[in-house]
Amino acid sequence: QVQLVESGGGLVQTGGSLRLSCAVSVRRFSINRMSWYRQAPGNERELVAHLLINGITTYSDAVKGRFSISRDRTLNTVYLQMNSLKSEDTAIYYCAVSNGYTTHQGQGTQVTVSS
Repeated sequence: QVQLVESGGGLVQTGGSLRLSCAVSVRRFSINRMSWYRQAPGNERELVAHLLINGITTYSDAVKGRFSISRDRTLNTVYLQMNSLKSEDTAIYYCAVSNGYTTHQGQGTQVTVSS
């Protein structure tokens, strides 16, 4: 009933930018929050950003001021614009949607930032 497909990851130099996309397909699932998470090797998964259905956004301190989450309702796509990338941003990035009770996550896309 829920399918999430991330894209846009890749290799970028320190200070560069990437935009991740997440194509969202849902049936009988009322989304109230869209999110991006990331997980680096040896680390636990961490929140990057939330976008609530009312438009409110929240960011982790690690990415605040550099990353931006947005949504294109027509295309049913969630974006993560990442600017001023640092080596510590290297991770697998996952898109997720929640209805307040259940959260679904995509397969992830790799982002590698090289110095």
